[in-house]
Amino acid sequence: MTQRVELATVMDRLAVDGLVTEYAVAVDDGDWEAYRGLFAPDGRADYRSAGGIEGDAGQIAGWLAQTMELFPMRQHLIVNRRVRFGALEQDTGDTARIQADYVNPMRFAGQDGGSTEPDFVCGGRYDFGLVRTYNGWRLREVVVHEKWRRVTQAQQEPAAH
Repeated sequence: MTQRVELATVMDRLAVDGLVTEYAVAVDDGDWEAYRGLFAPDGRADYRSAGGIEGDAGQIAGWLAQTMELFPMRQHLIVNRRVRFGALEQDTGDTARIQADYVNPMRFAGQDGGSTEPDFVCGGRYDFGLVRTYNGWRLREVVVHEKWRRVTQAQQEPAAH
């Protein structure tokens, strides 16, 4: 590998890692415009394994905006990011796949007592599909594979929207 290719690969790794971080921040901050902006025009997400929906970025942003009202405190921790670059139309490096584990502590709205401790925690793995666009790397696909969840005894899970 030449130094130019190695530098390009490092820059791409930083860019796709940054995109995953922006994804987590947009969801945690409830910035649904930023969330939609992270996706390619044909981008889709699938939250069905976590009790959600599957759809395009706009549909998912609307669903998340409604659902996340239940959890005013939330914090995605996306770790163990495994990045693989691929080819699109014979151009090496135009696609990427990222598998990353997540832990997502949240707190239900309306809790008394002043505690900030999470009362709903879930974890699993994200499968991100990315594509290089004229505007940089964008999400083409996000699939959530929830593996576990814990809800404090005093809480009941909200119905999925």
